[in-house]
Amino acid sequence: MSHYDVNPWMVIPFGLLLALIALAPLFFSGWWGKHYIKVAMGLAGIILAYYIFLGAHDRILETARNYFSFIVFIGSLFVVSGGIHIKVKGEATPLANVLFLLIGAVTANLLGTTGASMLLIRPWIRMNKYRITGYHIVLFIFIVSNVGGCLTPIGDPPLFLGYLMGVPFWWVTIQCWPVWVIGVGMLLAMFYALDVKNYHRARKEVREKLTGHEHWQFDGLRNLFFLAVIIMAVFIERIPFLREALMLAAAAGSYYTTHRSVHESNEFAFHPVKEVAVLFLAIFATMMPALDWLQTHAQAFGTPTPTLIYAGSGALSSVLDNAPTYWAFLSAITATFVDADSVAQIKQLIATGANLTTIHGAHVAEIKQTMAVLQHYHPAELAAKTVNGEQIKIAWLLANPSAARYIMAVTIGAVFFGANTYIGNGPNFMVKAIADHQKVHTPGFLGYIFKYTLPFMAPMLLLVWWLFFRH
Repeated sequence: MSHYDVNPWMVIPFGLLLALIALAPLFFSGWWGKHYIKVAMGLAGIILAYYIFLGAHDRILETARNYFSFIVFIGSLFVVSGGIHIKVKGEATPLANVLFLLIGAVTANLLGTTGASMLLIRPWIRMNKYRITGYHIVLFIFIVSNVGGCLTPIGDPPLFLGYLMGVPFWWVTIQCWPVWVIGVGMLLAMFYALDVKNYHRARKEVREKLTGHEHWQFDGLRNLFFLAVIIMAVFIERIPFLREALMLAAAAGSYYTTHRSVHESNEFAFHPVKEVAVLFLAIFATMMPALDWLQTHAQAFGTPTPTLIYAGSGALSSVLDNAPTYWAFLSAITATFVDADSVAQIKQLIATGANLTTIHGAHVAEIKQTMAVLQHYHPAELAAKTVNGEQIKIAWLLANPSAARYIMAVTIGAVFFGANTYIGNGPNFMVKAIADHQKVHTPGFLGYIFKYTLPFMAPMLLLVWWLFFRH
């Protein structure tokens, strides 16, 4: 991807858009609901006009391709998950609840946190309806809507952006599973302690009556086939737009073959994905100056530490959408650690098929290591000479274990901290909206932070930092 030395004032539309996304639903939701499309497209239009004036048509096209891949992926998972309905009767025991949340955390890596949240929040409310409280909703958001989805690029939108930028699919799983075990395990343990106390408040005869006839039923399981198509399509890279065509076909197949009763039971509608599509179109457009400015000026800030990347990306992901936060920090990492001249030399090596013995300069060892990483993770693209600049930059980082830790830091920071507020990640507000619609008590914005984020998320985030990122 080409980058341009942009005027820093052009970052303002990006900041304004993120501020509106975070605050408008809280303070003037009626106006925002009516006019968010016009506002978002207006801010995006300012940036697109600026880049057209610069003659940066290649930059616009590259961003458009990334947006198209991103929204097709998110939208197809949303449609397929909306075609699966889980019916559950009876009251769940604390152990059954923990098992359900654990399954949800695993499912988040297959359906995405949005898909898993939309699929599981309604049965979660039904199975706990006789004693459900705010912590049932918030811990569901913590585990299923956020922390659980850090194992694959499918799991959370920022990780799919990383995959599009060149982070290998299985590298995320291999590197992040220990953090996932600790994060999810600690939250489940805290939930279990709360739920046991809540559960034993009911008299024994009441508990036995409510838990003695649990019955599960799954409708729309044919959509598992369409889910498999989407997952397999993720790995297609060589043929342009085939991945997206398969995902769209799977979404269409799911939508038109799912019985209306299933969609009605799930209260399925396209409004949530429409809002995501509009806002992310504006985000992708307005964030171009921010990314380009970071690429050209990141080295002026010195070398960051893993702690700074983890805490910085996490802090912003707590109050802004975690996908653009991840992208901005990963761009800053590549700008800081990757030698631009060496990237150009690697491109030339790939294009000409020259032998590694012909390379020269101050970074010979790093170039050889980067080529080895590309051969390991992108052999088909390397053979076809279609490896792009972003893949080379990520390979450069992966070739250096100390630099690779920065990718892990921004991955965990963006995904885990997105749970800290209702506005940190898209599914958070969607889950709250469904719970409110079903008359379940949910905490307010500040109550969420002080009653749940600080006593539950904060200790887990500190433990993860201590174990993985403090050095």
